[in-house]
Amino acid sequence: MKKRMIWAIAIIFVLVVGSGVYYATAKTGYVAKVGDTKITQQQLNNVLNKQYGSAALETLIQDQVITLEAEKQKVTASDAEVDAQYKKVETQYGGADALESALESNNMSKSDFKANLKTYVLASKMIEKDLDTSDKTLKAYLKENQSTFDTAAQVKASHILVEKKATATKIKKELDAGGDFAKLAKKYSTDTATKSKGGDLGYFTKSEMVEEFATQAFNMKKGDISDPIKTDYGYHIIKVTGTVDAKTAKYEDVKDKVKEAYIEAQISAQYSSWLTEKMADYDITNTLSK
Repeated sequence: MKKRMIWAIAIIFVLVVGSGVYYATAKTGYVAKVGDTKITQQQLNNVLNKQYGSAALETLIQDQVITLEAEKQKVTASDAEVDAQYKKVETQYGGADALESALESNNMSKSDFKANLKTYVLASKMIEKDLDTSDKTLKAYLKENQSTFDTAAQVKASHILVEKKATATKIKKELDAGGDFAKLAKKYSTDTATKSKGGDLGYFTKSEMVEEFATQAFNMKKGDISDPIKTDYGYHIIKVTGTVDAKTAKYEDVKDKVKEAYIEAQISAQYSSWLTEKMADYDITNTLSK
């Protein structure tokens, strides 16, 4: 889906640029000038048409087929559904700022993008109507993707990070003498993201930390404080403050998540073939394909 969304941004970018160029031409009679030589709107149109025309028109045709098919099947997409899809795309792009930046760099408004998303939502709902979401199917999907739904073992820890081993050794001696870990982290740690919180890293899985750090932390018990551990970042002293055991997901507990993931996977897998099948039901004339 993300691939299609990126492509949609590119296509609409071309269309928006084109509309801006018409405005410039109305004022000047040309779109650019090199010395006394003018580059006309028609010259630009010819280049844009050769490079993007066929693909842009194909996208417009596909969107129209989806719209007509949705009317035929009486499928609608509410503002709330489109907004929910927008939030998903935000997550895929790494947050609101990242998506807004992508739209802005392509000269595309949020409302234009949501209009495009609405078409996708309509198609998704029509594909979903024909999916088998029985318990048998969903249980099979869970079995095939078990690790996705299992809960990995986690450790909650705090750390003090310093550059030199001698400094770390000194801090460890203070801790062994009864020093307060949080206070020493605030005083010595070079990790600016955690030092104000007493070095608290929160809960993390083994794969989220560098190997040396993770190996040490996951071999400790709650309350343990490690000797200095060297990583590429410097020397760490780790204090484990909590642990969570790994847990195998049971179908009854994750059924809703399994269903959502299954539907999304099937929509992604079937979208292209479904659209090709629906387009065959309509009388389409594409003059640029000749």
